Amino acid sequence: QVQLVESGGGLVQPGGSLRLSCSASRNILVINAMGWYRQAPGKERELVAAITRGGSTNYADSVKGRFTISRDSAKNTVYLQMNSLKPEDTAVYYCKATYGLVPIDSWGQGTQVTVSS
Repeated sequence: QVQLVESGGGLVQPGGSLRLSCSASRNILVINAMGWYRQAPGKERELVAAITRGGSTNYADSVKGRFTISRDSAKNTVYLQMNSLKPEDTAVYYCKATYGLVPIDSWGQGTQVTVSS
């Protein structure tokens, strides 16, 4: 099983930036895909950004041009750089790893991001 630990959330003003980190307990290059999801109060969890083992990325339309997903395989860590943050970006952000032939999903515990003046 893959354990994931997120960090980097917090309170930021509109227009500001944050970088989230997701540290995995396993070499991320053998994980099929890793992604960032978010869930705002009263809403369903949604995909924000994902990166495959091959390095392909995809983003939700609402964050394209503002958020960037990246990885550091030496540190087994995936990042989400969030720029030009908006109040509607406020949510709990979760990291997910999809691995194995089945495949299997593992989730982190989540980190709160609040965008407010």
